[in-house]
Amino acid sequence: MFVFAGLVEHLADLLQPLFHASAAAAAIVLFTALVRLLVHPLSRAAARGQRARAALQPRVAELRRKHGKDQQALQKAVLELHAEEKVSPLSGCLPGLLQLPAFFLLYHLFSNPTIGGQDNGLLAHDLLGAPLGGRWLDLLGGTGGGMFGGAGLVYAGLFVLVAVVAGFNFLRAKRTAVPGVGVGAGEQPAPGEQSVPGVEAVAKVMPYLSFFTLFTVAVVPLAAALYVVTSTAWSAVERAVLYR
Repeated sequence: MFVFAGLVEHLADLLQPLFHASAAAAAIVLFTALVRLLVHPLSRAAARGQRARAALQPRVAELRRKHGKDQQALQKAVLELHAEEKVSPLSGCLPGLLQLPAFFLLYHLFSNPTIGGQDNGLLAHDLLGAPLGGRWLDLLGGTGGGMFGGAGLVYAGLFVLVAVVAGFNFLRAKRTAVPGVGVGAGEQPAPGEQSVPGVEAVAKVMPYLSFFTLFTVAVVPLAAALYVVTSTAWSAVERAVLYR
């Protein structure tokens, strides 16, 4: 964590001439963009996997006709088909899973008063007056200027941004649903179509996950919230390009 703190501090120093007091916040946004660039090849692979799964749907429909109401045999046949074609039904989850370590690093970094036995200097940084180590829930108690102070307006801006991105993701997931494909873009199987076992349940939840970001932004330190908001916005643009 000490090395990670040094990286954020170094990025903040580089961005100081441009962003002044908000340089650390800008460093977190830049760090998030770098993380997303690193996992972008996996996102492209997930998009290819989604198209490959869509291409298999005629064969899945054939298996469904073959096995009739024998759901166990059908599920086994569908999994064997995906294995034979080297198509992973869960490849769309990998980009998100690989970002979790970076999120938790930021969460712990801006939640601890000390790092390596020394005072955590990153907690002195803010974004337009909102401490990077503070939480929106703290404002409910009247600290930090309250809900209508400078910090409250910063969080209000983040909430609006998250709501816009979440709404965009939800509408796009519904509009681009592919029968029987499921995971990756929030698609849901059409009635009567067979999804990969376990994927249908995930697919039903996926369109709503972006709205859960509102809760995350409210309870985590502002630094971690910036990571979540930046990553969510990146995902919306990335998916619009890769899944067009």
